[in-house]
Amino acid sequence: MKTQGSSTNEMIDLAVPVERAFLLAVDTDTDDGWTAEDSLAELASLATTAGADVVGAEWQNRRHVDPNWYVGKGKAEELVSAKSETGFDVLIADDELSPAQQRALEELLKVKVIDRSRLILDIFALHAQTHEGRLQVELAQLEYQLPRLTRMWTHLSRTGGGIGTRGPGESQLETDRRLIRDRIKKMKVRVEQVRQQRSTAARARDRRLVPTVGIVGYTNAGKSTLLNSLVGEEVARAEDKLFATLDPTSRQVRLGDGQAAIITDTVGFIHKLPHQLVDAFRATLEEVNRADVLLEVVDASDAHAPEHQVTVQAVLDELGAGDKPRIVVLNKADLVNPASADPALPAPIISGSVRISATTGYGLDTLRLELGSLIGSLGVAVDLDIPYTAGELIARIRERGSVELEYGGTAVRVRGRVAPALAGELEAVAAAAGLLEDPANA
Repeated sequence: MKTQGSSTNEMIDLAVPVERAFLLAVDTDTDDGWTAEDSLAELASLATTAGADVVGAEWQNRRHVDPNWYVGKGKAEELVSAKSETGFDVLIADDELSPAQQRALEELLKVKVIDRSRLILDIFALHAQTHEGRLQVELAQLEYQLPRLTRMWTHLSRTGGGIGTRGPGESQLETDRRLIRDRIKKMKVRVEQVRQQRSTAARARDRRLVPTVGIVGYTNAGKSTLLNSLVGEEVARAEDKLFATLDPTSRQVRLGDGQAAIITDTVGFIHKLPHQLVDAFRATLEEVNRADVLLEVVDASDAHAPEHQVTVQAVLDELGAGDKPRIVVLNKADLVNPASADPALPAPIISGSVRISATTGYGLDTLRLELGSLIGSLGVAVDLDIPYTAGELIARIRERGSVELEYGGTAVRVRGRVAPALAGELEAVAAAAGLLEDPANA
């Protein structure tokens, strides 16, 4: 931000200076496919996304993190020299720090100390665009901050408490803790209201009997770009940065043979995703639970794609959606094989996975066909005659099911698979028209 002085035409730059970040990690040699160096590379991308300038990084091999210093005391003291050399003014740890670890490092280094969880929360706060997204981010921040509370929450007294509300002998810190707990309680009520609104909208979609598809995957795998490509226009924010999209976007997409589905782009997952975010965004992530099938988008050009899939599976399991039918979408195929830049080339299907490039359009036709086939396979087999008077129902059959329609003299023969609720509706219409001899055995 710039402002003009009253006596001169000189423009004074009042922009917040860029923070100089130093990264710190502990390698405990866990068997999860991530080395400390790899995890620090991702942490550097997060810090850059948050607007920091990364000026250095260190990691230490240990059996476990130090309960007092995170790294060993000797390594912690070496950071004083690193501060002198690089001039860093914020230290970012790759794991969640305890309040004691954070205080010890702050007192030693005399700089701000945050951890990966706080960094991700800040990025979410930066990118939340809707009222719903901001609500959920604030709740996650409050729950993260409560155990680390010092004397920074007195401003909350404007929303409650104040003179006459403190108990005998209650300290300012205790007052602040009570105020932040009250704020958390209010935020949870508001987030629950969001959940109920989404549930109502989902029931409305269910009544339309249109299949639903949730796009999931690691952050920056190309989920939003895929939704935009399937819809044919830009409906979701797609940027080459981590957590560019937080708020879910749903659109109807044509799959072929008259089929359609509601496809929802959801928030990306990441290694060491803060549990506060999973809890706070549960209202949004329930879109994944409500989906009939999932599209798991994987960045095929990333060397850590297998580890990314493990992370995604862990979050899906936590949400109760780990066993959902899904198609693995190997995106960014054009970065792996330049020939995949041509959208006219046929895309191979390998072990249930489809190779695509959401940017060039390569493989999207194959993906539509596979998605339509998977949705159709989940339904109930039907072979019924439906009267022509049920034109609206026949139109919905084409959207919802994977069926063949044979037009006869007095009725349309429907053969294929449809959703259970739609199968029951078809049988009822056929029976009412006298085209079903024994509905119970049909």
